[in-house]
Amino acid sequence: MNPILPLLLTLLLPPFSTLAQTPDSIYQSFLQCLPLNSPESVDELSAVVYSSTLNSTLYTTLLQDYIKNQRFNSSSTPKPLVIITPATESQVQATVICAKKIGVQIKIRSGGHDYEGISYISSEPNFIILDMFNFRNIDVSIENETAVVGAGAQLGELYYRIYERSKVHGFPAGVCPTVGVGGHLSGGGYGTMLRKYGLSVDHVIDFRIVDSNGRVLDRKSGGEDLYWAIRGGGGGSFGVILSYTVTLVPVPAVNTVFRIMKTQAENAAALVSKWQEVMPNIDDDLFIRILLQPVTVNKKKTGRATFIAHYLGDKNKLVELMDKNFPELGLKRENCIEVSWIQSILYWANFDVNTTKPEILLDRHSDSVNFGKRKSDYVQTPISTSGMTSIFNKLVELGKLGFVFNLYGGRMYEIAADATPFPHRAGNLFKIQYSVNWNDADPVLEANYLNQSRVMYEFMTPFVSKNPRGAFLNYRDLDIGVMSKNSYSEGEVYGEKYFMGNFERLVKIKTAVDPDNFFRNEQSIPTSPGKSSAPSGSYGGDARKTTNIQLLLPWLYLYKIFL
Repeated sequence: MNPILPLLLTLLLPPFSTLAQTPDSIYQSFLQCLPLNSPESVDELSAVVYSSTLNSTLYTTLLQDYIKNQRFNSSSTPKPLVIITPATESQVQATVICAKKIGVQIKIRSGGHDYEGISYISSEPNFIILDMFNFRNIDVSIENETAVVGAGAQLGELYYRIYERSKVHGFPAGVCPTVGVGGHLSGGGYGTMLRKYGLSVDHVIDFRIVDSNGRVLDRKSGGEDLYWAIRGGGGGSFGVILSYTVTLVPVPAVNTVFRIMKTQAENAAALVSKWQEVMPNIDDDLFIRILLQPVTVNKKKTGRATFIAHYLGDKNKLVELMDKNFPELGLKRENCIEVSWIQSILYWANFDVNTTKPEILLDRHSDSVNFGKRKSDYVQTPISTSGMTSIFNKLVELGKLGFVFNLYGGRMYEIAADATPFPHRAGNLFKIQYSVNWNDADPVLEANYLNQSRVMYEFMTPFVSKNPRGAFLNYRDLDIGVMSKNSYSEGEVYGEKYFMGNFERLVKIKTAVDPDNFFRNEQSIPTSPGKSSAPSGSYGGDARKTTNIQLLLPWLYLYKIFL
């Protein structure tokens, strides 16, 4: 071998893994490494890397732009060493390869709505944010009734682009327009059409992802196991989601919404009890969510239930349906508002449908950002009126926390629990979201409100699912378990709550596609016990050989020049 080659490699290849892990050194390491693993120019690549010290103003703006929970926006909140904002697939590939080589953790952010902030903070000291907001292209085909959606697109943008092309097509996803598509779909997102069409992930037919070896995979090249895993198993455990291909669903030209409030004095507890008994088996076109909140009426604290509905049809049919099945609520025609599907999106996002244009859905910062905490539960047996009364009384006693009851039934009961990683299908009457929001940064208030959520969670134990007690991944809750290292036993604690009987399959897929646990977070899928690398010839082994060859190519080219 020419003696100049070892010298070249020594001089030109920086010892990334031994560099001091400071923002400056990590920034410089990426600037050196990215051009070696991307066809793009140094200028193009350096333009997407931001350091807290070298371009601090832009770094801070980028960091805070998509922080959707102020609990994780303080001076003491852990900050990434650098932020990378890729605009091309090759930039994502190069970032993954270099992060692995440099030895830093990647946190992947598509919309920033993770309730525990784990898409942009970390318990590990050396981490970067891979912010996917540039990946927001949306290609809608009405002819094929599909859409290809970038992971960094927001739900509101997706809804608007569908609306641009058709007034009788929609997509079954969440009610918050600023939620990122990447996190929403990979966690099993849902919306007001879940009884008619199921979850968002039930309509994913393809995907593009960068795996831990820097390869771009789709359903065909990645295989059916990976396709299964990223539809509700949390994409951040398996790679960087670039885009999803989804099928659109038909929606009527006329939809109906309503909102009815009832206090405890107006028989709220009995009405909620009745709702849970009749609604799971009612027409699939109807979804009614209930908000349970402590309120003050005439200077007296009490509980209130707010019934919020979306019906895929006109108000005459809806009133007739409710008169037959749930007359106790007392729905009248004057309570109902007929809207288009896109207007129903605005209504559920708390916009005035009479004055707000659909273009508001293109505003990536149309939401207000405050402090918050969420938890979740599933109810499988009806709660008696006396039980509901005790729940109202406890909410009033605590004073701030509220509940959101999300109705099941319909299509949700027809899809098998193992069809996707999301297991909470037949047998569940409704899902509970524990919700508390506040606007003051006072740590005493925060401690009080977090405690309220935990006290209420304990209070609800007799009323909710058991063995295991179910939880919803997209209502992220670190109280139910945390991964401090790649520990199967730690992952099993929260994994069985989120995924039930699907957890073991997720572990096997994780072990196959990311055996070194490169893609990890505080509640990621662990690898199988005792298996830290893939056997020779497996998915991981072959890909690592390919990556190593790719890394050597630039240096072999230089070697040729010097010969």
